[in-house]
Amino acid sequence: MKFKITLFIAILFSSLSIQAQNKVGTVDSEYILSKMPQMAAVQTRISDYGAKLDSSFNIKVKEYDAKVDAYKKAEKTMTDIVKKSKYEELANLEEDLQKFRQNGITMMQLRRSEYLKPLYKRITEVIAEVAKANGYSQILTITGNELAYLDSKFDVTKLVMAKMGIKDDSK
Repeated sequence: MKFKITLFIAILFSSLSIQAQNKVGTVDSEYILSKMPQMAAVQTRISDYGAKLDSSFNIKVKEYDAKVDAYKKAEKTMTDIVKKSKYEELANLEEDLQKFRQNGITMMQLRRSEYLKPLYKRITEVIAEVAKANGYSQILTITGNELAYLDSKFDVTKLVMAKMGIKDDSK
């Protein structure tokens, strides 16, 4: 029995010793991203791309609206067969508009990811440098729902920003 208690105490102290060697930090990569000087150019590129998509969509909407107006004006003089044909054409155009809108959303997400990828890569590289230089064994991101409790003394966001030459004026 004494052996089991001694063994338990030895294991407990050795696990505490191992845990004491770990240094965990946190980083708010989204905050860093928002403060990066390159972010303004990325936002402009994303907005420009969105404007091009909106322009194309608006042209299609105007074409659709013109056909709807023409249908409404000529509806009373149309035969049932022509009415049905024109109505189906309008329904197909409306479906095309919905697909175009959904594709536009997907394309915006892809383009945004494409533009942000180099910035996230740079942040990841600097986080690794800061972690190694400051003896951290782990750095956790605080932008998701992964943490229930966070001690701010382990937040390395400011260290990463300083290493990247980004001034912190609000946090």
